[in-house]
Amino acid sequence: MNRRHPQTLETLTIDGLPEEAVPHFEAALQTVCPSVGYFKDDPTDSWGLEAVRETGVGDEELLPALVLAAALSGIEMPELKRAPVEAEGWLARTVQAFPEQEIGARVLIRPSHLPNPVTYGRTVLRLDAGLAFGSGEHGSTRGCLIGFEGMAHRRPRRILDLGTGSGILAMAAAKRLRRRVLATDIEPWSVRIAAENASANGLRNLIRARLADGWRHRGVRAGTYDLVFANILARPLCAMAKSLSEHLAPGGTAILAGLLGTQVRMVLAAHRRAGMVLERRIDQGAWSALVLRKR
Repeated sequence: MNRRHPQTLETLTIDGLPEEAVPHFEAALQTVCPSVGYFKDDPTDSWGLEAVRETGVGDEELLPALVLAAALSGIEMPELKRAPVEAEGWLARTVQAFPEQEIGARVLIRPSHLPNPVTYGRTVLRLDAGLAFGSGEHGSTRGCLIGFEGMAHRRPRRILDLGTGSGILAMAAAKRLRRRVLATDIEPWSVRIAAENASANGLRNLIRARLADGWRHRGVRAGTYDLVFANILARPLCAMAKSLSEHLAPGGTAILAGLLGTQVRMVLAAHRRAGMVLERRIDQGAWSALVLRKR
């Protein structure tokens, strides 16, 4: 895969966040940063975020996103720390720190710098870290893949991956089921990366990567789906619960993620009001994924 790597990179760090603020600030950083990680500081019981981007890129979008994250979290605007990073050193560390990952009993994420032998019994996805959200390392992505593993025997026919990021969930479904998947995202950069990843995995004819703002896009609203992935954030999931239910076929399944364990009750209540029932909850660290079924 040929990709242009930035010549100068910088690390953005935010420290001292309460747990409930993490998804909001993570989403804010993801607007301009291809790689975002989070960590907990046990002595202070607070959370930190660290992101990497091309130096100075997206400053105009980043500040409003951070202000919105602070407002949604109900906290004062935290300090954003910046530090330069040598691009080649960061890329080398990223490669070394991203080994094969076995997720659940079925999925294997294999980065492109490793050999690719035939692997039986697992869905193998060739994917690199730091290109767009979703490399299998994040708890919300892992939860979605484990949730899908438990219901793939139903063989859904019409599948949507809402907020596709790297395309990892769409690729897992397309490769396992040999079904077509509509993969959408609001970020043009993510749509391009998802399409590239699909081609690299031999799935160009099965995955349609499209730019779309959730259910507002006319093409996304056309018809109903048997399976919907939505790895987004808790509040947008709640806001879209009614639309999701309206476009999910009777008996269809939705796998939702991007929410902390403390936000499960809120997300679940919104979807129960929309006529959906909980089949399974998967916890991966601080993050949770919900497998829901439409009555």
